[in-house]
Amino acid sequence: MTVQRSPEEIQREIEEARSSLATTVDQLAERTNPKRLADLAKQNLIAWTKPPNCKAVVGGTTLLITLLIATRVRVVRHRTY
Repeated sequence: MTVQRSPEEIQREIEEARSSLATTVDQLAERTNPKRLADLAKQNLIAWTKPPNCKAVVGGTTLLITLLIATRVRVVRHRTY
């Protein structure tokens, strides 16, 4: 059993579908916006480093990386002389 639709009903359904699709595309574009994603990652990183124990981890890691780089630079300089 088929339902008969008038051309106006079909046109209205097409317009509703088009509007819905446009809204979905806009939402996807907003979700995947690189600037928004970068800002969100930055906010998450800042929130993660707020607790005191995380500050100690970040500080310790920074110190370790600095020492490793300094050691590597010393070794490279020593080899070139």
